Amino acid sequence: MNSISPIGSNWNDFEKEIFSVEEIRESDLRVALISELINARQELGVSQKKLEALSGVKQPVIARIEKGTSNPQLSTLLKLLAPLGKTIAIVPLR
Repeated sequence: MNSISPIGSNWNDFEKEIFSVEEIRESDLRVALISELINARQELGVSQKKLEALSGVKQPVIARIEKGTSNPQLSTLLKLLAPLGKTIAIVPLR
């Protein structure tokens, strides 16, 4: 009996078959940005509710951004990062 083999042997192989290089790069950038936001908030001991008070961005919006279920505007990200002592920089791609 033949067994069904998955596409690729791991996530990276599967990802390369399904998504374009640009889509992978964009996804990686979103994950890195969201991770930095979460890490900065947690390192300072700031809850999502406290970040709402500091930034003016509603807590449910912050939660959706951190879960990766929304695509925030640049202005929203800047509002969230400023009270955490962070900003966004343009750097060369690796």
